[in-house]
Amino acid sequence: MTIRVLIVDDSAFVRRALARILSSSPDIAVVGTASDGLEGIEQVKALRPDVVTLDIKMPRMSGLEALRRIMEECPVPVLLLSSLTSEGADVTLRGLELGAMDFVDKSNAQGHMNLGTLAEELLAKIRALAGVPHARLRARHAGGLGVAPEPATHLRRIEVVAIGTSTGGPTALQAIIPRLPENLASPVLVVQHMPVGFTRSLAERLNARSLVAVREAEDGEVLAPGQVYIAPAGVHMKVRRRGSVRVWLDEEPRSALHRPSVDVLMTSVAHAYGSRAMGVVLTGMGSDGVEGLRAIHGAGGVTLAESEETCVIYGMPKSAVEAGVVHKSVPLTRVADEILQAV
Repeated sequence: MTIRVLIVDDSAFVRRALARILSSSPDIAVVGTASDGLEGIEQVKALRPDVVTLDIKMPRMSGLEALRRIMEECPVPVLLLSSLTSEGADVTLRGLELGAMDFVDKSNAQGHMNLGTLAEELLAKIRALAGVPHARLRARHAGGLGVAPEPATHLRRIEVVAIGTSTGGPTALQAIIPRLPENLASPVLVVQHMPVGFTRSLAERLNARSLVAVREAEDGEVLAPGQVYIAPAGVHMKVRRRGSVRVWLDEEPRSALHRPSVDVLMTSVAHAYGSRAMGVVLTGMGSDGVEGLRAIHGAGGVTLAESEETCVIYGMPKSAVEAGVVHKSVPLTRVADEILQAV
């Protein structure tokens, strides 16, 4: 099946560059381009593409306003094109809240917008987003996930929760972290695959909506109950027990596909907490988290995966389920309940 893509960007250079990248793949066809948000909305309605790439900063109508209109009037998987600034990171996260599925940091390109360096990431994300059911887009945009809550399973006493996620993660985390009480009896450690510069904004936005304190983790700090620690992008977050349990940030192993890595975090959590650890893998592409959940599972801890019906991308949870390292799959609406029941 050919994936039909609409490109919305005010830069003619970027539109041409993206079209060249996407058209080089036999399974992707660029069905149209638009130079601003208003034209983009019209093209979405007329062409009904499988995926839209959307620049955030555009004249006449901003990318965010265009995104809001698209999700209300004609929902379609949207991949944002962002730039790495403190303002850019915050606006990008706002776009994810409005319904965008994922984003590409175009500031990673070398020179003057040489988007060819981002070809592999663009193609992989477009292929992944093309498979998202439109009914799921409507449910997420409406604030519900179409799954009735069920009672949580009574689990053993847990002293730490480690969460790993990728594509769709910022929105998923907003369905979990703000539901945790201020007196939560355990710390929560989070790995979200993001470019450098975005995780601080993610932590700040979650903190503003939550009773628990949420922040980017700092090397050497002691883990405390009722605190949520977001792994800084670009380094691995681990924990070490030396009397108290502390955060440990470094770049090893450099061979890991992702930095931070869910596997690296959860493996260290298993070593430090053993059977008192819980590992949770949420929506995302790839298989990061399988080995980490295997370590927690093997140490006697509890392992959960988000079930397919609420995942934006059922990649990481599916890999973990198929590897046999997940005790239970639950919809996103029940993850916070499972955490609260366990701690």
